[in-house]
Formats: sequence, structure tokens, C-alpha cells
Amino acid sequence: MSDQYIAGILRKTKTIALVGASEKTDRPSYKVMAYLLNQGYQVIPVSPKLAGQTLLGQLVINRLADIKQPVDMVDVFRKSAATYGVAEEAIAIGAKVLWLQKGIINEETKSLAENAGLDVVMDRCPKIEIPRLGMEKLGMEK
Repeated sequence: MSDQYIAGILRKTKTIALVGASEKTDRPSYKVMAYLLNQGYQVIPVSPKLAGQTLLGQLVINRLADIKQPVDMVDVFRKSAATYGVAEEAIAIGAKVLWLQKGIINEETKSLAENAGLDVVMDRCPKIEIPRLGMEKLGMEK
């Protein structure tokens, strides 16, 4: 994955469904969600356990199929084995990008998503990539 490929994805993404959202402030999913919101992205937290609650001011959704608006990126905080099902859901809702977080690699999931026309990023974190690529929004917190 080239820097140009990742930067292009981050530039065209506006709405992110964050699968595996957590209310625990020490969890990476919480920190990344807060960062993405601060960077101006619309983030929709997805967690069956927290569905109907509010997280960082956003209503938590039960599953991807329950999101009532177009989603550009599905950012996944789940174990590698669970990503195939998430990819199937992402395809079903017409997402454009499947982003598997740092430490998450699944070649079957990647093939499924790419064959359906999605861009795929694996083993990366937007909270790391955005500043590394010099794309942080000025005046926004880290």
C-alpha cells in the first residue's frame, strides 16, 4: 500500500462506520474515534453491546445494515477471524473502503472486499497515518 493510495482514501472519505466501538476511554477504538471526529470525519460507532447509547456524542448503531446513510469507510476493530463477516456487511451497504486496524490482517477478507470493488487497507491506523502523511486538519487536536 503506497502512501498515495492511503492518502487518497483518507481524502475522499467523509463518513466512517467504526465497527467494534468501545465506551472504554483507554481502548484504541475509543481514541481513534475521538481523533477522527476531531479531524472532521463523521463517525458512526457500531457495537451491538452499546446500540442505542451515545458515544462521543454519536448514536451507537447495532450493525452496519442499520445505518441509514451512505458510508465511505468501514473501520474495523475486531479480531482477524471476524473481519470476513464485517466485509460482507460492508459490501451489502455499499461502502467504498474496508479498513482493518493495526494488527488485523486477513487475506480472505481482503480478496472478498477487493473483488466487490472496495479499496482495502490492512494493519494500519488512520490516527497514525493522517499525521504521518501530513494530512492533519489545522487547528484540530491530536
